[in-house]
Amino acid sequence: MLSSLYENAILKKSKSIFVILLIILISFGYYSKDFRLDASSETLLIEGDPDLEYLKEITNRYGSKEFLVLTYTPNEGMVTNTSINNLLSLKYKIQSLDWVHSVITLLDIPLLNNSDAPLQERLEGFKTLKDEDVDKQKGFKEILDSPVFRNFVISENGKTSGIIVNIKKNLPLEDIENRSQDEIENYRDQVKKKNHENILEIRDVIKSYENVGKIYLGGIPMIANDMMAFIKSDIIVFGLGVLLFIIATLWFVFRKLIWIIVPISSCFFSVIIMIGLLGLLNWKVTVISSNFIALMLILTMAMNIHMSTRFLQIRKSNPSKTNLEILTLTTARMFWPILYTVLTTIIAFLSLIFSEIKPIIDFGWMMTLGLITSFIITFTLLPALLSFVTTKNISVKEDQDSKITKLFRNLSVNFQIPIFIVTIFVIGISIFGISKLKVENSFINYFSKNTEIYKGMKLIDEELGGTTPLEVILKFPDSKKVETEEDDEFEDWDGESEQDDEKYWFTKDKIDTITKVHNYLNNLPQTGKVLSFSSIIDVATQLNNNKPLGTLEMGVLYSKIPDSIKTEIIDPYISIEDNEARINLRIIDSQENLRRNDLINKINNDLQNELGIEKDQYKLAGVLILFNNLLQSLFKSQILTLGIVMIGIFAMFLILFRNVKLSLIGVVPNFIAAFFILGIIGLLDIPLDMMTITIAAITIGIAVDNSIHYIYRFKEEFNKIKDYKETLTICHSTVGTAILNTSITIVFGFSILVLSKFIPTIYFGIFTGLAMLLAMISVLTLLPSLILVFKPFGK
Repeated sequence: MLSSLYENAILKKSKSIFVILLIILISFGYYSKDFRLDASSETLLIEGDPDLEYLKEITNRYGSKEFLVLTYTPNEGMVTNTSINNLLSLKYKIQSLDWVHSVITLLDIPLLNNSDAPLQERLEGFKTLKDEDVDKQKGFKEILDSPVFRNFVISENGKTSGIIVNIKKNLPLEDIENRSQDEIENYRDQVKKKNHENILEIRDVIKSYENVGKIYLGGIPMIANDMMAFIKSDIIVFGLGVLLFIIATLWFVFRKLIWIIVPISSCFFSVIIMIGLLGLLNWKVTVISSNFIALMLILTMAMNIHMSTRFLQIRKSNPSKTNLEILTLTTARMFWPILYTVLTTIIAFLSLIFSEIKPIIDFGWMMTLGLITSFIITFTLLPALLSFVTTKNISVKEDQDSKITKLFRNLSVNFQIPIFIVTIFVIGISIFGISKLKVENSFINYFSKNTEIYKGMKLIDEELGGTTPLEVILKFPDSKKVETEEDDEFEDWDGESEQDDEKYWFTKDKIDTITKVHNYLNNLPQTGKVLSFSSIIDVATQLNNNKPLGTLEMGVLYSKIPDSIKTEIIDPYISIEDNEARINLRIIDSQENLRRNDLINKINNDLQNELGIEKDQYKLAGVLILFNNLLQSLFKSQILTLGIVMIGIFAMFLILFRNVKLSLIGVVPNFIAAFFILGIIGLLDIPLDMMTITIAAITIGIAVDNSIHYIYRFKEEFNKIKDYKETLTICHSTVGTAILNTSITIVFGFSILVLSKFIPTIYFGIFTGLAMLLAMISVLTLLPSLILVFKPFGK
């Protein structure tokens, strides 16, 4: 019923089908203009993570602007007249850019120890290094010795300085609740475009100063911009690279132009329709899904090679039949195996939706839609194009059996015990390697060492106090105003001090707690710069001739400090209104053997058990927590994903072959290949990340296609011949050749990903390609060996 409907509606009306497909291509091609990329930091976080909401709350409370960081290492000493003038010139040049709110450099730091005037006077009229009458060496030493600024705006060796470029806030989209999705997306696109222009502008400025020293650019806006450039580059490079390789493979396999044009047309139609669909659905491609075009080309090509190879084999066996009859036979025999290969691959990609991480979930859905598109195109466009071509042009020169498949056939028949021994050895190595898997990874190692992202982050990490922020928020129990004997002593500081409650916030318990936690965090080997109100107290103590300040003295000093200093230096670390203190620290991300999860657990444990702080009196927040949540979620989702894939694919085999023994034989070689790759990753001590975490599930989903094609053909031939070894010989010379050709295409297709600048993508390409190679060898050696030993089709 279905086959006759397909023959009448598709095969016999090839011209109409081609015209319809052409119209669909043009329609979706038009929507490809709305195809968008997204490299925002939100794409690397868990959807709905409560820690993200808390971080936003903290950011609003303590005030935080979006900023870029420049590292400045002058050719001469830091405080020579030339270096200071160059830094001042660079500051003013950046400051003149219309999108810059403020620029903070070494030259803007208040020098409070540079004169003998009373403290109040020094606070109100502070000097900086750019002032003419300041002793530059003495001022520089003060900054270098400062508990606040050392390892923050100046490296410990005094050779590298940090420049903070605060960015003006974008004007918010008015009346956002009543705006359409298109208007919101257009606003976001404008923001991204503006950010891109900003980065180009500041890079032009930096370039004009490259002769004065080494200057690197860093910061989230720059990383987002460069990630966008990486995604664009990856999509173009992967797409073109895979396409060129596919053309070369097709020529090698078929040696005829028609067999390049027809499959490439299928790939072209599938990819353009899919890009248009993503544009129409306003679905953005992230760094995770940037390889979806390459994957679609590879998977569409695999379907087309199987269809084309079978078409030519049937043509060779039935030279008198017409093109339509050959197409009818080919599509009838290939529909179910290709449908099941598509469904098993869809199961693999759909399993990614359980990962909690939006880009990975989106990648799963994108590939699912892509596979459905490729399947439809393969069974409509390919037959339509072949029906236009004459029989003479379709035939290809008869080739000898592949030497490689012949070798695999001989191994399967004559060396079964060695094959099983090697398999047991591989399983052993896999189990050992998997036991060593870890999900610790530093963001800095996601990038190639020759990228500006890597160079800038590495320098900030090593010289300016680390890169990954962690916040420790201390929540104090409510307490009434404390009266002390010191009241009268400091009345002369402020006549209205009794009306001012703020100064009474500074109690001994609070200050001791802040200092205790600050010192504990500062002594951890994994931490770089730690900043808190304790740092400010250290500065004040230095200014007070190294005499510690009393708590009320701190309160009075707080009320007397000019607002400009208070906003920049004190308000980011205490919130009197919320009865909280904030300790901000940065983790040295590039440190070897850094274990984020262990570090967070240690801090939690020590704060409660060593420092005696109640669990409800502090909270950890920041990018470190979000990144760790992501990594831990990846590990859990990997176990869940693999389980779903294995159960789903085994169920597919049972439905397709209705034979438990055969289903087990079919899935084992692919599971072994996937687990072996995970084992290799573990043995090489490569941490799992957002890309490598998906390898095992995707490998099983794609590699199992080979098993389905082989078993399906074996079953078909065995029903005619009733001899296992003879059937095996025929299968290796027919479907075995197609499996070899598609696997080579897939392996080299994935190898194109090594051209990426994003390290996880490179690992994904190498290990998935390697897994596909192992799966192919396994399907052409272990699978037939298991069939010969267990005889699942009866004796």
